[in-house]
Amino acid sequence: MQKIMMKNKDFAAFILTHGRADNVITFKTLKHQGYTGKIYFIVDNEDKTIDKYYENFGKEFVKVFDKKKYADSVDEGNNFDERRTITHARNACFDIAKDLGITYFMQLDDDYYTFQYRIDNKFNYAMGKVLIRKSFDIIINKLLNFYKKTNSLSIAMSQGGDWIGGINSNFNTYPLKRKAMNSFICSTERPFKFIGAMNEDVNTYTTLGSRGGLFFSIPLISLEQGATQSQEGGITDMYLLYGTYAKSFTTVMMMPSSVTIKEMGNKNRRLHHSIKWKNTVPVILNEEHKKL
Repeated sequence: MQKIMMKNKDFAAFILTHGRADNVITFKTLKHQGYTGKIYFIVDNEDKTIDKYYENFGKEFVKVFDKKKYADSVDEGNNFDERRTITHARNACFDIAKDLGITYFMQLDDDYYTFQYRIDNKFNYAMGKVLIRKSFDIIINKLLNFYKKTNSLSIAMSQGGDWIGGINSNFNTYPLKRKAMNSFICSTERPFKFIGAMNEDVNTYTTLGSRGGLFFSIPLISLEQGATQSQEGGITDMYLLYGTYAKSFTTVMMMPSSVTIKEMGNKNRRLHHSIKWKNTVPVILNEEHKKL
């Protein structure tokens, strides 16, 4: 085991995974890019490869939760009787962290193959691929320190898809974005519940955002993962079965006042959710307008 260099000792990375014990890409990426903190693998009790996870990573670091228990406690947004979703693992993380005595944790999918800078040290768009080399502890420490100083429910890194258009991406024009996907930094002291078996991240930051809950993406860095539906197992099987319409329409049901369905893409067009932010979340005013 490497010596932990993390300044925040009450933090752990949780990799949410199912049926991929021999192909947890995120674990390799974290190690390669210099993360030395605690890592736990969050696996459900319906996974037939639990013993393989134990064998590969050690029973101490594999945390198994009761999937049906968490499924029965949340609005899944459908009547499919289908539990191949990450939603229940996300909700279980809060209880697992409590059991481990950990206050802060980051939820990670199992298929991230790199983390990279998107903004350089002069706060300009970083041209080309600027990888985080052996310094991921520093990134986590800074993200966590920012999270602790805000009252956000969760913050996350940006995603590769957020940067389509490169320097012209709208992520290059905002210091923060009112969304959070994939890499959720959370706290047991700020609990919330993910909803919907599909599109759980969008369902959650829109519904809770409409009630004043704060979710932010940090554009300075991004994660890159395999294309949706490219890896077998996990929620990929569910998306292949029901398609992107059912996925996106779940959020429309949750937030019909501000979310619609639209086509996206150039060659391979598909249906996707479209959020009207002015109708979704309260406006955050600059403190200069505060009355004394």
